[in-house]
Amino acid sequence: MSAGPFGLLSELTQSKNARSARVSSWDQSGKNRDNWVIAPGASILLADIQGPGNITHIWMTQTCRLLPELGTSHSELLPMFAGEEISYAMGLTCEVVDPDYYRKVLIKFYWDDQVDPSVLVPLGDFFGLMNSLPGTYSSLPLTVSAVEGDEHTFGGNVAFNSYFHMPFNKRCRIEIENQNTVPYIQYFNIDYELYKEPLPPETLYFHSQWRRENTTDGWAPELHVHGNEMTKAVNLDGDGNYLILETEGRGHYIGCNLAVRHFHDMWWGEGDDMIFIDDDTWPPSVHGTGSEDYFGNAWGMQRTAFPMNGSIVNEKDVPGFQHSYRFHITDPVRFEKRIKVTMEHGHANHLADDWSSTAYWYQTLPSPQINIAPLNQRLPLRPTNQMKPSKELSEVLSGRGVSFEDLKRERDELYERWIKDAVAASLGNIQQAAEIRKRYLKN
Repeated sequence: MSAGPFGLLSELTQSKNARSARVSSWDQSGKNRDNWVIAPGASILLADIQGPGNITHIWMTQTCRLLPELGTSHSELLPMFAGEEISYAMGLTCEVVDPDYYRKVLIKFYWDDQVDPSVLVPLGDFFGLMNSLPGTYSSLPLTVSAVEGDEHTFGGNVAFNSYFHMPFNKRCRIEIENQNTVPYIQYFNIDYELYKEPLPPETLYFHSQWRRENTTDGWAPELHVHGNEMTKAVNLDGDGNYLILETEGRGHYIGCNLAVRHFHDMWWGEGDDMIFIDDDTWPPSVHGTGSEDYFGNAWGMQRTAFPMNGSIVNEKDVPGFQHSYRFHITDPVRFEKRIKVTMEHGHANHLADDWSSTAYWYQTLPSPQINIAPLNQRLPLRPTNQMKPSKELSEVLSGRGVSFEDLKRERDELYERWIKDAVAASLGNIQQAAEIRKRYLKN
């Protein structure tokens, strides 16, 4: 029998043959503009690392600012981002946030020699910011910290953290694709380890996929889930359930987040979770008792955010929106051939709402083909009027003696320069990662 120490943190007492490193958006000129500006329609590599290795932590924060056209209604004007780089723009309130941009940016992870990504998710949804609507929460593998005043504000500023371990044997590529029509600003740190020996052959690789059904195919959305009419409704096959994950291979499902945009003034829950494993027919290997039960709550969803389960946005705070999460870190759902993770939308699938989810799992390579809906099918449904009273931009500019045309021209030129800097920094990150590995292997 091996000697201790044992326990959750015992690995910290043991020496490991590994090298720690990081790729980030640090200003490689030595100045303090530690962000990348990513062009509209562009893809850029945040990291390209030769293995064997393991991603251990990712931190990100970002923003997407717009210059509203004169005479248009808009949300509250904000100070121009990095306005000090234009002589007259320091402190000038002239920009607004794109409220939907968290769904317009995609994050992708590629493992080893695979051509297609093993992770393909809208940036916000990957971390648990769903419908582009921030909520602060702290789970074991993921956190979102909303800036004070921006919580429950579409497109609001946040910090993201991921603590999922993501091993790779040959190569890791992490890519951002900006499908927006305007540039956006990205800060990031990606922490990883390097190893000298190949990973064990039984190693499983991290995967994540986003799905949406808008609207779910409900057969009686006007009925209350606890009404008399529902007492005879049955579901004895799982057909029509909302699909969270379906994949083939060997591995384990480790959880999901789920956003429900509910259209009726009644309870959205009670839908049972049903997980079909390998050769399951009916009943499945895992059959739950209600959606709120799956997310570790009861008698509705509470304003709680625990390490494994809870609410990110609660419907009591934002009527019509319930964003929830459940992680199977200590109880992974294992499969040898295939898995299908589903949940009823209402009892026996009677409700018609907007559901979207991100699933997380580990499995063998090659990865399944992961697809994602086009941009116009990803945009969130927002309440019709989210505008706050705000000064007209022309009034702000006239107070500074600035023309809109001059501001737009100089701002566009500034962003073009920043975009070129980001492309150069991406190449710099790749070179730095290669040099770190080279030095490590020499030791």
